[in-house]
Amino acid sequence: MAGKIGIIFDMDGVVYRGNEPIKGAKELIEFLKEGRIPFIFLTNNSTKDPEMYREKLFSMGIDVPGEAIVTSGLATRLYMERHFEPGDVFVIGGKGLLREMERLGWGVVGLGDAREGAWKRIRHVIVGLDPELTYEKLKYGTLAIRNGASFIATNPDTTYPAEEGLYPGAGAIIAALKASTDKEPVVIGKPNEPAYEVVKDRLGDVEELWMVGDRLDTDIAFAKRFGMKAVMVLTGVSTLKDVAESDIKPDLVLPDVGELKRYLEAVL
Repeated sequence: MAGKIGIIFDMDGVVYRGNEPIKGAKELIEFLKEGRIPFIFLTNNSTKDPEMYREKLFSMGIDVPGEAIVTSGLATRLYMERHFEPGDVFVIGGKGLLREMERLGWGVVGLGDAREGAWKRIRHVIVGLDPELTYEKLKYGTLAIRNGASFIATNPDTTYPAEEGLYPGAGAIIAALKASTDKEPVVIGKPNEPAYEVVKDRLGDVEELWMVGDRLDTDIAFAKRFGMKAVMVLTGVSTLKDVAESDIKPDLVLPDVGELKRYLEAVL
C-alpha cells in the first residue's frame, strides 16, 4: 500500500496539545518518511503560518519542510487570490494570519488606522482565532462588514484543545460577528472545499487519502465529505461518547497517533 496512500494530519489534539507533543507522534512521522508514504499537516488554527509551525514541530523532534504544512490562513490567502478582487483587509486573528494577509499584498488596515476612520475603506474582514481579541476589533469588523466588506472566516472550530482543556476557538469569534452583522461568512478551513483543494494539490497523485483528526465536526466531516478514510484519535476534542451520539462516524478510532503507527505497520 506504500505509495498508494496519502495521509493528512490535523495538528492540535493529534500531534500535540498546546506545547506538549502527543506520545508516538515523532515515531509515526519518522515511519512515514522512511516508508516514503506522502503526508501533509492541515491545521484549522491560523495563529501561526507554516514556517512558524515548522519551527514548533522541530522543537518537538519532528523535522518536516514548510511545504508539508497547510494552515487555514494559507488556504484563505490562496482562495482570496483566486476568488476576490483586491482591496484593503482587516484582520481579526493571530500573527500567522496577519503574515498571510500581508503576503497577499492588498493592504492591511491596522486597528489604529481603523480608529481614524479607515474602517470605511476596508473591503475584506478576515477572521480566525485571535488570542488578543478585543471589543474594538469586533467593533471595526462589524462596522466594515455592515459597510459592505466581505466576511471571510478561516475555520469554524468553536474550541481547540490545549494543556488546560478546551479554549475558545475561531468559531466563537465568528459567532459574535455573525450576531452583530446578520451575515454569514465564507468559511475556508475543514470541512470545506478550499482546504481540500490545497492539500489535494500538494499530495499529488495518490490512490487513497486518509484524514487523521480529533474532531468529528471538522476533521471527520471533512474526510467523509471528500471520500477519505476517516481516522479519529482520542487525544483532542471528540470522545467515544460523541461518536456514539453523532451521525458522523469515523472509519477507525484509535487512542493516539502512536497506535496509528502500529496499525500501519500491520496493514502496509
